[in-house]
Amino acid sequence: MFGVVPRVLWERVCPPDDLNRVTLTCNCLFIDTGKEKIIVETGMGEKWSAKETSIYGIERKRPFAESLFEIAGCRPDDITIVINTHLHFDHAGGNTVKGSPPYEGGVDAASADGVVLSSAFPNARYLVSRSEFRAAENPHERDRASYLRVNWQPLVDSGQLQLMPDSYEPVEGVTVEQVRGHSETMQTVKITRGGETLFGFFDMIPTSHHVPLPWIMSYDLYPTETLEFKKRILPQALEENWICHFYHDPEMPFGRLAVVNDKIAAVALL
Repeated sequence: MFGVVPRVLWERVCPPDDLNRVTLTCNCLFIDTGKEKIIVETGMGEKWSAKETSIYGIERKRPFAESLFEIAGCRPDDITIVINTHLHFDHAGGNTVKGSPPYEGGVDAASADGVVLSSAFPNARYLVSRSEFRAAENPHERDRASYLRVNWQPLVDSGQLQLMPDSYEPVEGVTVEQVRGHSETMQTVKITRGGETLFGFFDMIPTSHHVPLPWIMSYDLYPTETLEFKKRILPQALEENWICHFYHDPEMPFGRLAVVNDKIAAVALL
């Protein structure tokens, strides 16, 4: 998760367990425009076997549908748009579910290992860039294991998957833009309204601890381009006082940037 940064440094902020795993989360975004109810990313999903759950150390306090209702007051049927910045399993794993309960109304579209899969959000359009879809269908050998067809093929079969340009505006005030670094075709999300800007870095800057320039994941296919992105975007986010969204941060899903000890750092929202 921290590339060339020595463990003696990163373990101070992300202590590993006895299997060398660090705690991460999937902070999916919910946007209500009054007309559209939008989910950006769908997390790990709930299709994992007991063995996979153990390997990744997946801990879920409640199903995604319950979190959606308790936090946003919506049910899966209410969601009208799902945006995937890319189709790695920790961002698109919740696109589909096994069977229909408790997601009544799901479209049975495909099967994996004999298990029927359904759309998790049966009334939604799923938006993925055409470039990312091609990458998922023909992945690079370095991130092939992160692409699982069960997370998008049922949506192709049901007609819910819509392929989008590299940069687009799904609704007014929301801009989805491709940025090369973590992968060839991953996207970021910028939301502007009422004089405020919220910027979702997603895997370009996955946690608040990755704000320092050298802290770049070994997973990135183009780390030098991730570095250039950070050099360009962080001063702008600081100057314009953006709300920064850190998708994988378990302690600071949202923060702002400040200069601390002469360096740009993330600070929690007050």
